[in-house]
Amino acid sequence: MYRTATALMVCLCSGSCLFPMHAGEIRGVVHVIGGLTKKRVALPGYQMRGGSPPPPNGEVIDELSRVFVYLEGEVGALKPVTAVLTQRDRRFEPEIVAVPQGSTVSFPNGDPIFHNVFSLSKPKSFDLGSYPLGSARTVRFDHPGAVQVYCHLHSDMSALILVTPNQYYTQPSSDGAFKLVGVPTGSYSIVAWHKSAKPVRKNIEVKEDGVAEVVFTIPEDELASHK
Repeated sequence: MYRTATALMVCLCSGSCLFPMHAGEIRGVVHVIGGLTKKRVALPGYQMRGGSPPPPNGEVIDELSRVFVYLEGEVGALKPVTAVLTQRDRRFEPEIVAVPQGSTVSFPNGDPIFHNVFSLSKPKSFDLGSYPLGSARTVRFDHPGAVQVYCHLHSDMSALILVTPNQYYTQPSSDGAFKLVGVPTGSYSIVAWHKSAKPVRKNIEVKEDGVAEVVFTIPEDELASHK
């Protein structure tokens, strides 16, 4: 008990707890209007050992699964993570992944063919060369922004890595609701990002032990955006 109490006192004095002492919460909802994503076209002659063809053109696309919400700017200490972007059935899985800057992404090849993963994006450009089934390459992402990922050997393969400037990011649930907890008190610009739409930004004030609420509509109405 003495050790627990001592650890708690150190935590309170140093501010090294999971959440900052002076923090609040952001809650909101994202509405996506209309179909923003173009459906993937299945290649008629698609054949691959051990693989399956792409989904049919009639597939239903979940637009909210292509949305991330995050705070702009430097907020607290960076907390890098390690994410995985797998090459399987001649596709990237998942198609979109978000990581805070300083994080590392692994690109394992799960196909019985060679892949060559690369990007020419400004936040991070790289070329991992060709490598076979069971092999993997890793890349560190030190600058925020959207990084488009492709395969030199298969032009229909693509993915996107959203590198956020801090650890305060999340993905909405199936009903569009989201929340960010333990946000240090202050004024922020909060962004709702969709792969196929212009990012929507709003200003928000986070108060200690309070809940700030925000509603996003993607795409944003041009008249509303100039108010």
